[in-house]
Amino acid sequence: METLIPIINRLQEVFLTVGADLIQLPQIVVVGSQSSGKSSVLESLVGRDFLPRGSGIVTRRPLVLQLINVASLQDRKQMENGIKAEEWGTFLHCKNQIFTDFVEIRKEIEAETERSSGDNKGIGPEPIYLKIFSPKVLNLTLVDLPGITKVPVGDQPEDIEAQVQEMILSFISNPNSLILAVSPANSDLATSDALKLAREVDTDGRRTLLVVSKLDLMDAGTDALEVLLGRVIPVRLGIIGVVNRSQHDINTQKSLEDSLRDEQAFLQRHYPSLASRCGSRYLAKTLSRLLMHHIRDCLPDLKTRVTLLSAQYQARLSSYGQPVEDHSATLLQIVTKFASDYCNTIEGTARHIQTSELCGGARICYIFHETFGRTLQSIDPLGGLTELDILTAIRNATGPRPALFVPEVSFELLVKRQIKRLEEPSLRCVELVHEELQRIIQHCSSYSTQELLRFPKLHDSIVEVVTGLLRKRLPITNEMVHNLVAIELAYINTKHPDFTDAAQVSASVNSQQAEGLDGGKRWKNEKAAEEKAPAAGFGSPSKGQAINLLDTAVPVSRKLSSREQRDCEVIQRLIKCYFLIVRKSIQDSVPKTVMHFLVNFVKERLQSELVGQLYKQPLLQELLIESQDTAQQRTEVALMLEALQKANNIISEIRETHLW
Repeated sequence: METLIPIINRLQEVFLTVGADLIQLPQIVVVGSQSSGKSSVLESLVGRDFLPRGSGIVTRRPLVLQLINVASLQDRKQMENGIKAEEWGTFLHCKNQIFTDFVEIRKEIEAETERSSGDNKGIGPEPIYLKIFSPKVLNLTLVDLPGITKVPVGDQPEDIEAQVQEMILSFISNPNSLILAVSPANSDLATSDALKLAREVDTDGRRTLLVVSKLDLMDAGTDALEVLLGRVIPVRLGIIGVVNRSQHDINTQKSLEDSLRDEQAFLQRHYPSLASRCGSRYLAKTLSRLLMHHIRDCLPDLKTRVTLLSAQYQARLSSYGQPVEDHSATLLQIVTKFASDYCNTIEGTARHIQTSELCGGARICYIFHETFGRTLQSIDPLGGLTELDILTAIRNATGPRPALFVPEVSFELLVKRQIKRLEEPSLRCVELVHEELQRIIQHCSSYSTQELLRFPKLHDSIVEVVTGLLRKRLPITNEMVHNLVAIELAYINTKHPDFTDAAQVSASVNSQQAEGLDGGKRWKNEKAAEEKAPAAGFGSPSKGQAINLLDTAVPVSRKLSSREQRDCEVIQRLIKCYFLIVRKSIQDSVPKTVMHFLVNFVKERLQSELVGQLYKQPLLQELLIESQDTAQQRTEVALMLEALQKANNIISEIRETHLW
């Protein structure tokens, strides 16, 4: 189980190279007020002086401290490999440099802190990564954070308290971190800032361990027994008391071995019942045990998350494509794929089928049979034609002579007027299909051909070529649809096999004429009635009123005679019958025309048009320039994927036996 902590350390290094916060690794975060003794506690765990010390704010950047237990120098000499030093340290920012002198380690921490945070008390969020290898340490990973401060000093900003708290919360809010709250014994535990922050993110206290420092500095006559027994504020993971080295001890260079002996003697004198459960050595063992158990609990979720992220980043990397090597092949491949996706979207065989709305061929079918079909069906064959219009047309067709029969010219004149009304919806149908073909371009760009997003200039050129082809075919299709209506207007075929009403009307008129001999008397009565009530429009004008020769021949107020009624009905029946024949023909032929002249033509010529206009040597380099965002994202995703794969390999090394 001791192998778990080094494994987490390796994972930390892997993800550090890509600067990723996606994976939250288990670690111990040290939290406490300024000068509460955090750094002293860490040094006692390591057994060496290596941290910057002094009054005021000393730790000004997060320090990620990885303690790694190694064999002693004597054992390593026998193996004839490794570093020829008992203890040493390495920094991640100083690659391949080994520090065997711990004074140099302190100087490097100070120099690195000043490099990014200035030399006048300023703080910075960027962590310093330090590894210490020693036979005297237990495997541990700790994060030393700046102390909680209230009043800005030096170069510190006015909101220094908020900045430090935000930095601390960013580390301890990680659910996989253990919180080591350090609070001095000579201050009231109820006012501990460290415990207050820990409670904010760890409400049930499952991740918090309390260290009570400076036990030797309590007022005379008082002790911390109640605090250490958890009777003041209970802490689930336990409360451990330690004795820190004083500034005098540091100044006189008192060794840590002597300090640990003095600490143990102090605990035996003042807290004999708790001496075995307090002190720096017990703290180190407890932290190592807690961290190992915590890693064991976190590992299954960690493995699942790494696997899931690997799959996601692999998919993202695939979507960005490979860097372009052969420009000609890449261009042909993208153009061919776009043309294929465009045609497949029309045919309904595309990979990306929308479920939210109709698209491509399905929408074109809807336009033909629903939109266009319904519009034609809603046109009234006799819409806009009154009986007055029909009678006027009949009279105009007869000229100066009264008509014995209904003149055919009037029927043709009126039916052409009605057929003409079919042209506008037919042209609108062409326009709707053209718009849908334009929409398919965007659909293919965003869903089907991810490569187009990599090359914005190529994308724009393809859109321009396809739009140009559609624009070129639109007037040709419109002209053909216009001709379809013109063809119907050119010749009114009264011998059409479906034009059955013509024969019926003819037979009806003949029978009514035969009845005319018997109904002569009735006819005379009708004529007499007409003479008694002459048309007002043709009466003598009143005095001073201008004569308007263009007045309607049959005023609205006059009741139609039976013959006029019959003539109107004849024309209406003929118009309706013939109009339905033409409407049926137009409803069938317009979609066929649009498919042939626009849709199928574009499908067949699209690829050759794209290749002809874009596959030109001078254009290749220019068209296949990647957007900077894509190139950068591909690099970032590739690095992240590599890190995740390394992490997966590291986690895979753990066997079930390691966990117990």
